[in-house]
Amino acid sequence: MAAGPSIGTASERVQRTCALSDPVSRLRFVSSLRAEALERLGVSRVRDLLLHVPHRYLDFSRVSKIAFADVGQDATVVGRVDKVQLKRPRPHMQIVELTVVDETGLLVATFFRQPWIAEQVKVGDAVALSGRVTFSYGFKQMKAPFHEVLGPADQASSYARVLPVHPVGEGVTLAWMRRMVSAALADVGDVCDWVPARLVADHSLMGLGRALREVHFPSSMAAAERARRRLAYDELLCLQVALLTRQSVELEGVTPTAHVTDGPHLDALAAALPFSLTAEQCQAVDQILADMAAPHVMNRLLLGDVGTGKTAVAAMALAAAADTGTQAAMMAPTSVLAAQYAQKLGPLLDAAGVTWCLLTGSTPPDERARVHEGIASGAISVTFGTTALISDSVSFSDLTLAVIDEQHRFGVDQRAALRRKGPGADMLAMTATPIPRTLALSVYGDVSLSQIRHRPRSGAGVSTKVVTPDNLDLAWGAVRDAVAAGQQAYVICPLVDDADDGSELEDVPEQAICAAKFLHSATHTAETLAASVLPDLAVGLLHGRMGAGEKDEAMAAFREGATDVLVSTTVVEVGVDVPNATVMVVLDADRFGLATLHQLRGRVGRGDLAGTVFLSAAAKRGSVARRRLQALEATSDGFELAELDLKLRHEGDVLGLRQHGGVTLRLVDLATDADLVEWAHEDARALAEADPALTRAQDRPLALEARDRFHEYFEELERA
Repeated sequence: MAAGPSIGTASERVQRTCALSDPVSRLRFVSSLRAEALERLGVSRVRDLLLHVPHRYLDFSRVSKIAFADVGQDATVVGRVDKVQLKRPRPHMQIVELTVVDETGLLVATFFRQPWIAEQVKVGDAVALSGRVTFSYGFKQMKAPFHEVLGPADQASSYARVLPVHPVGEGVTLAWMRRMVSAALADVGDVCDWVPARLVADHSLMGLGRALREVHFPSSMAAAERARRRLAYDELLCLQVALLTRQSVELEGVTPTAHVTDGPHLDALAAALPFSLTAEQCQAVDQILADMAAPHVMNRLLLGDVGTGKTAVAAMALAAAADTGTQAAMMAPTSVLAAQYAQKLGPLLDAAGVTWCLLTGSTPPDERARVHEGIASGAISVTFGTTALISDSVSFSDLTLAVIDEQHRFGVDQRAALRRKGPGADMLAMTATPIPRTLALSVYGDVSLSQIRHRPRSGAGVSTKVVTPDNLDLAWGAVRDAVAAGQQAYVICPLVDDADDGSELEDVPEQAICAAKFLHSATHTAETLAASVLPDLAVGLLHGRMGAGEKDEAMAAFREGATDVLVSTTVVEVGVDVPNATVMVVLDADRFGLATLHQLRGRVGRGDLAGTVFLSAAAKRGSVARRRLQALEATSDGFELAELDLKLRHEGDVLGLRQHGGVTLRLVDLATDADLVEWAHEDARALAEADPALTRAQDRPLALEARDRFHEYFEELERA
C-alpha cells in the first residue's frame, strides 16, 4: 500500500506522526494485548485496520416492530429485555433465552452454547436483534440472531442509523473494534488516494478518504454500498496491475514463436480423430491456432464443461508445436489424469507421427533418465506430466507451448515455473470448471477466452437425485443393479480417513469443518462396504495420500473392470474417463461446492449408457446447501450452475483458490460487480500501455499499493 505523505494526527492525544505502514499498535486504544488479538485477525498495520471492513450492518432505519416482523423473513427489531434464562437441557448443552418486548409484542431469542450472553445482557437493557423470524410455541422467535446491547432502555433512544458489524475474535469485542477504527479514521483517515484522479472521476467513484469513513460508519446503506464498490474497484485494479506486471516481466526480452498451423502433423492428427469436431470445438481450435501463429505470446483460457472435448482441442495445439519443430508440455494436477491423457492422446499422436512421453512421480528411474534425455535433446515433441515437469532435472530443448489443465489447482510458483522452462512459450490453460467471464478476468488477468458449452453428442445423459442418509439403501441398490448388469460405480467421500479433522477439505464451507468428525472417510467407507453393505462386490480404494504407483494401480484395476466399486476422494474429480461407470454415490454431498459436484457427476454416463448420481446429504430443506443440491437436480448446464455457485459462495471457494496459492478477493462480489471487473481490466491495460512500469508520479502510488496487496506475485518474480 502506498503510505503516501506522512499523515499527521488530528487529536492532541496522539503526539506523533502515524503512517499507514506503521504497526497498528501506534494507534490510540490499541494496547499490546489488543494488538496481538488484531494480529490473529490479519490486522498488523494501520492500513490493515482501515481495510478491515464490516461484513454486515444493522440498519436501524429499517427496524421492524415485533408484531410486524414477517415470519420466515430476516428482520431487525429493537426492544427491551424482559427476561434472561440460562437453560441446560442436557450435559454440555447450554441455551440462553432472551425474552424481548416492545410496544407491539414479544419475541424470544435463543442462543446455543453461548452462556456468557446471560451475563452480558441484563433485564431492562435495550437490545437490537437481527436474524430470521420463526414462530413456535405461540411466540415469534429468532435462533442464534446477531445481537447488540444498546444499553439501559432509558438511555438507548439515540443510536446510529446504520451500525457496522466488523469481523472480531478473541480479545477484541465489537465495541472495541468500532472504537479503534473510529480513532484510526480520525487520526489517519485523510489518506493519499492511490488511484489516479481521472479514473476516480471517470467512474464516478467515491474519494478514498470518504469511502473509508462510509464503509465503516455509513450514513446510509446506500452510502455503505457505494463505499464498498469504491474499495472493491481498488482491489480489482491492484490485482489487474499485479497480473499485468507479472506477465510483462515474465515476457521481457523473450522472442515469441510464430507456430506453423498448416503442417502435416496437424493434418494427420485431424484425420486420426475418431470423430468430427463440433462447430464450437472448431472455433476454439481456430482461435488457439491463430494465437499460436501470431508474433506474440499466447495467453488463452479454454473453458469447457464436463465432456465437451477440450482434450481433442488441446491435441491440435500439440500437433502445431510438432509441425514447428519445437516442443510442447501438458501438465495435469494428478498422475491419474496425466496418465489418462497419455493413454487417450498417445495413440493419436503416434498416428500423426508425433513423438511423446509421460513423466510423473511414479516414472521408474531408468525410464525417467531416458525421458529426460529425450526432452533435453528435442527427440520428444510432446510431454505429458504432473509437477514432475517443473523439477530442476527437466530441461527442454525448445519448449514453445505450455498447456496447463485445471490451472487453478496449481500454485502461482508452479505455473510460472513451467513457463520458465520455455521463455516466451505460448500458454494454454484449460478448465472444466465453468466460470463466468468476470471471474476468469479477475483471477487470470489479461487472458483471451475460448468457450465450449455443449457436449459433442447428447449421449444417454446423467440424472441426479438427492437422498437423505436414511434413504441410502436406494443408492446401494442402484450400485448392486449396475454391477449385476456388468457396469461399475464410484463412491465419493470428503475425507481420507477417520482421523482427519476436515482441515484438508478443498471445497467445504468453514462452518462445516467443525462437524468433520461426522463426515465419511474413504478408508472407513471402503472397509464398511466390503464387509457388510456390498460384500459380494470387489471394492477398491483411491485417495490423494496414496503413492503414485498405488494410485495408478487402483485406477488401472477400475478401468480394466477388476474393481466393481471404487471408493475415492475428489481425486477422480477431473478428467478421469471410465465409460463403464454408470452410478456414483456422493456421501456428505453438502460439504462440496456446485463446481466440484458437477465435475464429479461428469465421471459417469460417459459411454453409451445413462448415468445416475446420488447426492447424500443431511442438509435441511430451505438451507443454502440444500438449494445447491436441488440446483444440480434441476440442470446439467455447468455455466448456469457456476453463476449460481458464485452467488452463493465466495469466488475463492468456487475455484478452490484458497488452498492453491491463488488470490482471494475480500471486498468484491463477482456476482454483482461485473462492471467493476471490466473497468479494472480495461483501466489496467490502458495504464500498462502508457506506462508499463508505472513509474510516472501519478501512477507510482497505485504501483506501490498493488505490490503491497498482491506481493506474492512480485516475490515470485524476484525469486525467478
